Amino acid sequence: MKRRNFVKRTALGTLSTLIGAEIVFGAKLPNGYLPLALQDPDPFKMFNKDRGMEVLNDKPWNIEAKAHLLDDKVTPNSSMFIRNNGLIPENIDINTWTLTIDGESVKQPKTYTLPELKSKFQQYTYQLTLECGGNGRSEFDPPAKGNQWTIGAVSCAEWTGVRLRDVLDDVGIKDDAIYIGYHATDVHLSRDPKKEPISRGAPMQKALQDETLIAFQMNGKDIPLAHGYPLRLVAGGWPASVSGKWVNRISVRNVVHDGTKMTGDAYRVPCNPVEPGDKVKDEDMCIIESMPVKSLITYPKSGATIGMGKSLNIRGHAWAGDLEVSKLEYSIDFGSTWKECTLEKPANRLAWQHFNAKVEFPKKGYYEVWAKATDSRGISQPMLLPGWNPKGYLNNACHRIAIKVV
Repeated sequence: MKRRNFVKRTALGTLSTLIGAEIVFGAKLPNGYLPLALQDPDPFKMFNKDRGMEVLNDKPWNIEAKAHLLDDKVTPNSSMFIRNNGLIPENIDINTWTLTIDGESVKQPKTYTLPELKSKFQQYTYQLTLECGGNGRSEFDPPAKGNQWTIGAVSCAEWTGVRLRDVLDDVGIKDDAIYIGYHATDVHLSRDPKKEPISRGAPMQKALQDETLIAFQMNGKDIPLAHGYPLRLVAGGWPASVSGKWVNRISVRNVVHDGTKMTGDAYRVPCNPVEPGDKVKDEDMCIIESMPVKSLITYPKSGATIGMGKSLNIRGHAWAGDLEVSKLEYSIDFGSTWKECTLEKPANRLAWQHFNAKVEFPKKGYYEVWAKATDSRGISQPMLLPGWNPKGYLNNACHRIAIKVV
């Protein structure tokens, strides 16, 4: 009886979190009954998202922002994209939540409670850019399967947690460690407990970077449920799928992690260019690591109209995976000529960088403002769609907004 009551209280807590208010007579809910507020869910209310965001899928939830909603220097929850592979976990109890570090390449598996993680290790806060590997997929031709992200599956929030490397040092890892893999409590769409919706990872070099965190806060508050509460990995600059949500176990491997969505064409691209529509053998596919250089104009909103003789102030963000952006330019003549923007340094490594410029137009008519970033190696964004790949990953073509001068 005590266990049943405990489970019911925990479930009520999860339902209340989703609804955003206490279920006053929740103790009287019939077994198995789902409150009306969740039977036809309003994702904007449920996840505290701006109603200007776009829902791409609800099983699982995948929601993206529009460019103008990403104008904040630090992305708030209200405009942060959601990319899920399974169902959001239920019955979360932070009092019993633990993180286990195990695997072939640990000297002795170890388990930590949340209070132990927070008290035993120094805490760090970084602004970190997370972008879905499929951001921009909708532009590929022939079309690539998957959520048809346009430009809004990217964010740069402020994350607080402990360094993964500090925890691994405490556990003790063997010399043969080459990869980490994460495991979490989200539920497979089939609800089969033996199946993981996703279990990805990263090489030790990435796992041991200063900015790779086991995070428990986002923008100074508990991480929202949809973004991994109460504990998640954050590995900025790489596909956001590396930053596992709801993490309760990290395995240290002596092989490349082979969890769900680490093989086949999942988050992998052809090692060499292929013709559009080609089938590519598994052995010819490479795992996506550092994301390519990219930029986004967040102001004004595409379709803006201004009067002749007035200048237009544009602004936005740029990022380059593990690297830094060295230059940001804009064009109003479809890439024939470019002018440089003012570009700020990142708040810290792996944070996006902010840019702005004053744009003048020579006459009345229709224009497009294009933005092009160049990374610290001298590699620039392509003006149009880059090389095709089977799953439509890594589209870093120049972002463009439409402007009418009247």
